[in-house]
Amino acid sequence: KMTQQMRDLQLAQARKPPGPSSPNAAKRLYRNLSGKFRVNYTSFDEGSLAGRGEKEKLRKSYLFQSNAALFEAVELQDLDRVQELLKQYSPEELDLNTPNSEGLLPLDIAIMTNNAPIARALLQAGGKESPHFVSLESRSLHLSTLVREAEQRVNELMAQVVNEAPNTDCSEKEKQLKAWEWRYRLYKRMKAGFEHARVPDAPTNVHLSVASSSSVQVTFWEPLSINSAVVTKYKVEWSCSPTFSPCLGEAVIDKLKNLHFTIRGLVSGTAYYVQVSAYNMKGWGPPQASVPPFAIPSNWREYDGRAPRRRGQAEALDHLLGQVKTVHQHCVCHEPCKNQPQSRKHSVSKSLKHLFHPSSKFLKTLKRGLYLTAIFYKDDNILVTHEDQIPVVEIDDTYSCLLMQDFLWFTKVSCMWDEILWLRQCVTVSQSSCSCILQTRFKMLLAISQMQGLLGIQDLGQVFFEPVKDKQGNILIVTLKEVKTNQTFESVRWVPICKLQTSRKSVSSPEEPTALDTLLISIQDKLAYHQRSSHALSPGLYLGYLKLCSAVDQIRVLVPERLPNILCHVKIRSNPNISREEWEWLQKMASVEEPIPAEPEAETSQNHLFQELQVAIKELMTLVNIPLQEAKDFRLYSQEVLDFGGQVSFLLLLPPSDDVCTAPGQNNPYTPRSGFLTLPLQIFELGEER
Repeated sequence: KMTQQMRDLQLAQARKPPGPSSPNAAKRLYRNLSGKFRVNYTSFDEGSLAGRGEKEKLRKSYLFQSNAALFEAVELQDLDRVQELLKQYSPEELDLNTPNSEGLLPLDIAIMTNNAPIARALLQAGGKESPHFVSLESRSLHLSTLVREAEQRVNELMAQVVNEAPNTDCSEKEKQLKAWEWRYRLYKRMKAGFEHARVPDAPTNVHLSVASSSSVQVTFWEPLSINSAVVTKYKVEWSCSPTFSPCLGEAVIDKLKNLHFTIRGLVSGTAYYVQVSAYNMKGWGPPQASVPPFAIPSNWREYDGRAPRRRGQAEALDHLLGQVKTVHQHCVCHEPCKNQPQSRKHSVSKSLKHLFHPSSKFLKTLKRGLYLTAIFYKDDNILVTHEDQIPVVEIDDTYSCLLMQDFLWFTKVSCMWDEILWLRQCVTVSQSSCSCILQTRFKMLLAISQMQGLLGIQDLGQVFFEPVKDKQGNILIVTLKEVKTNQTFESVRWVPICKLQTSRKSVSSPEEPTALDTLLISIQDKLAYHQRSSHALSPGLYLGYLKLCSAVDQIRVLVPERLPNILCHVKIRSNPNISREEWEWLQKMASVEEPIPAEPEAETSQNHLFQELQVAIKELMTLVNIPLQEAKDFRLYSQEVLDFGGQVSFLLLLPPSDDVCTAPGQNNPYTPRSGFLTLPLQIFELGEER
């Protein structure tokens, strides 16, 4: 009887499935088990350790099921499932490069069944070929062994199914037979795919360019024909000889997301030849020489030995500021000073007012005067006072006309938020003799200090490029700052922007809104401007269009709304470097009388730049709404290449000298389409520095 019970138990266990068939099933199993066995182990250390051990075992089991699911998806050629698993798990969690019991990796199965989409997905995720395949012979022998063993297993199971009487064991054997028959067909398909494949063709569009004075960059595309086998890596070789004898170096590229490579550590002024070849499971294909066939590492500055414009400027300014601070340390004006009020009566009344309102010094309403407001935002929320008002402090209640010089001075001060106290100490205001401009600027510093003190933060952000005005004589200087961390502020709280806009009760008419109402209505536009002005260009060489317009008290520059800290522009290429040869050709082009010189020789870097410039100029003229025939008198700025941090560089396209800056009242027949604005030149320069 006991023997019969043991047999029944073994039979019941044999009927149970081996485990979850997918990561989702394993996840449900993990969730159910963790729910059933969840207990409070806070006072039992051993129990807590045991619980963590069980969870770790379940986690490993879960990841094992994920690895099995990936192999199954690749074998079934289920691209959607493969992409889902690669997105859901990291390569380490999937054991992407750990061979299975047959010595195969997911990438091996994909390339030997010639499933290019799955193979590319695995390659981009970091998949590799099995290290067991050190040669063509070893791969062929391994596949033959897999096919032979699968065929042998199929024959054994078929004999057992035919000879045994129908029962439960026989049904299980039939399932095993079907599984092995499917695997036998898979291995035969993989073996046939390997035997049918040939080495890949050479890569296409192999382009060589000069990246710097000591490096060149090669870019390339996939071969036109991969010959029934997916390319899994590329080899870049370089030499000083066109025959590549000797070869100075080589690099294997197995990360195929971006097909380019930069060869560094080269000698400036030396010609280097480059070729690229592709690899699949049958070996390396023929190399493809680059176009142009060689490149000479150099930079445009080597043409006349010019040093970078900004070299040492930041250090020199810091040193100069330090000297100024040292001079003022022992000066009388270094002593803390207070703003001298215009009348004693006014001072007393304001002091009494603040005694009765000690909790807040932010303003609720505006009178005729100059004010400072600070907008701090995070996602869709904005900082407001406890009275649900945007933080506003007074600069000068007797100042109703903001001069552009004062506003531009304020924007420069915004680069020194941490130095406001020192600036206040340096600016002396005497009641007997003091200019109106100096008094206004001193009051600006006082207002900044007051805002910083009320909010409990020094950095008030970036100044919006123009103040907000109304017909009642109110002027608002607006600063904007995005908060990306959980920062603590004083006397304020967060509220949704939409709630603030709908809950605020306007005290003005729609025809003549106050400056605060105007600010609230346009706040989304100002936040969008602030976010876009902090975006950076991707590395590359750009063609910029310089267009100015003048007014009575300022010069403004045309910029795109989507990137207001950069001139109107189009991208020429991804390589920001201009070589010495390219710059020499540009100098010759600028010196001739014809607008477009003869096309340079084919298969040279100058010819490639010439073609790129033609495309970029057409695109830029379309962008700024200027007919191409009107651009025949435009010229390239040939004094220098504008360099921004080594990763972004600009060539400037200039209108005729008489049209670079449009004077007030001058007619401009070609106005840019929507999507552009004009910034004060000083504001643009500050934004560019940021």
